[in-house]
Amino acid sequence: MDREQLSELGQQLRVDAVRAADAAQSGHPTSSMSAADLAAVLLGGHLRYDFDQPGHPGNDRLILSKGHASPLLYAMYRAAGVIDDEELLTYRRRGSRLEGHPTPRLPWVDVATGSLGQGLPVGVGVALAGKRLDRAPYRVWVLSGDSEMAEGSVWEAAEHAAHEHLDNLTLVIDVNRLGQRGPTRHEWDLGAYSRRLHAFGWHTIEVDGHDVEAVNTAFDEARSTTGRPTAVIARTRKGRGVAAVEDKEGMHGKPLKDAESAIQELGGPRFVQVEVAKPAAVRASDLLTARPGELRLPRYEKGGDEVATRNAYGEALAALGSARGDVVALDGEVSDSTRSQFFAKEHPDRFFECYIAEQQLVAAAVGMQTRGYVPYASSFAAFLSRAHDFVRMAAVSRAGINLAGSHAGVAIGEDGPSQMGLEDLALFRAVHGSTVLYPCDANQTARLVAAMAEGDARSRGVRYLRTSRSAMPVIYGPDEEFPVGGSKLLRSGDDDVLTLIAAGVTVHEALRAADLLARDGVPVRVVDLYSVKPVDEPAVQEAAERTGCLVTVEDHHPEGGLGDAVAEVFSDGRPAPRLVRLAVGNMPGSATGQEQLGAAGIDADSIVAAVQLLAEKVLVR
Repeated sequence: MDREQLSELGQQLRVDAVRAADAAQSGHPTSSMSAADLAAVLLGGHLRYDFDQPGHPGNDRLILSKGHASPLLYAMYRAAGVIDDEELLTYRRRGSRLEGHPTPRLPWVDVATGSLGQGLPVGVGVALAGKRLDRAPYRVWVLSGDSEMAEGSVWEAAEHAAHEHLDNLTLVIDVNRLGQRGPTRHEWDLGAYSRRLHAFGWHTIEVDGHDVEAVNTAFDEARSTTGRPTAVIARTRKGRGVAAVEDKEGMHGKPLKDAESAIQELGGPRFVQVEVAKPAAVRASDLLTARPGELRLPRYEKGGDEVATRNAYGEALAALGSARGDVVALDGEVSDSTRSQFFAKEHPDRFFECYIAEQQLVAAAVGMQTRGYVPYASSFAAFLSRAHDFVRMAAVSRAGINLAGSHAGVAIGEDGPSQMGLEDLALFRAVHGSTVLYPCDANQTARLVAAMAEGDARSRGVRYLRTSRSAMPVIYGPDEEFPVGGSKLLRSGDDDVLTLIAAGVTVHEALRAADLLARDGVPVRVVDLYSVKPVDEPAVQEAAERTGCLVTVEDHHPEGGLGDAVAEVFSDGRPAPRLVRLAVGNMPGSATGQEQLGAAGIDADSIVAAVQLLAEKVLVR
């Protein structure tokens, strides 16, 4: 397209953004209007995309990081002919695919955006897949706002992109000067953004974002730059083209008051159709495709071995990688502790070191799963809390990612509370559609690692596996099955006075407590509730019916963990048993793991004492 055609397309995108927001009487037309010329040049001359085949391995990827500018994206789709004018005007209506912020309900949207500062980190993940996994010539385009450049996650991504020499990644920053409540930090100082990105190792281009020829030249330069990513830093005006709102404060997130006059000022509706360039062909031999093979999980000797579940995680992941070429592993510079190093040793071409940048770690996993890979990302359970917003948005994106948090609970010992994951079960249980697993032995861990890869991406959702630092007895055989949503009954008898429900490290404490209580003539049932979400409701209900009292024991704070998962089984009006919760209510210091369990009141002796007290006061028949 020539200059005049690109300018006309830019005006059409502005008009359609105004029309969509006016029809919805909500939205962000002015944020869309500032970036319209950038979008026109991209759509009309640089994006390589087959809209009939969104999954084409050669397609460029476009991530609208400034997700509030969704009217612009939907206007682009109308110009490309994949939605019609009628659908455009359903924007933000109930049931419409055109949501207030983009989601993968639309087949051309890879990830949900709207939580600012996430587009570039996810784009880095997609670009990494292009470079090291797909080995395909597609380019990743990220359209960002200037306000979100204040987010720390952006700079985690900027450094990582430069470190990995991602010359297939282009960041386009729409520097329109105005944020939600007033001017941005750097306003129109393009050099401020350029200096920072250049210091991180980026190639930077400063440009007038409304000069379509200059933008076109900048995009050409980005495509031809090798060895490092490129940022096109574009000076624009919010609300461009309509005098009543152009570069005016107080207009963010509001439809134009007089949309009809604004449309006329912009030259009226247009119906330009863009023939978007198709991607280059990709040879199957270039793709790192899945190579199904026999899965040979590690096997551990029941009753003999003592193995840390983190070790079993790493060994099982390495085995899974040998059976499936679509499995990838990522870590946050603690692979020697999480044991993902076992995968790295066996499959270095599919291991990604993300360093101490947990937001980028999770974002890269989200990006890679858009390309069909099955990512396992690991760090200490405590540190994954830094990436909670990325986990939350992964659920909105319908992303299939597997996360592993090691060093969970007070049982890690002397390192103290800064290293202890004591909130992680609550964090991951609260995520929509998530799965939360907490194995207690090596064979159980191995089976659950394999189970996390089953199904397609959307059915997997966000899956979290909690692992422990110290070696623990192997109590299950290597052929035992552990379905997601299940549990294991480890002790039971007709005369059980109550049920101990535990998971992970506290399963072993519960078993020891049960043996001690049996010697004193107090029989108890023991349930290993390894699937914390979804919880095995029938097993919990049966335990309640048979014993009338449930005691949950967890190496986690009392809020949101195992105890709450059990209590929620009875929240819909079912008859509730007596429920006692043993959890970490203190603030730990430094001590051995066993001392920590005792101080928290969740070791075998504490369980025995709690049961004996219950037996004396409540359970006497």
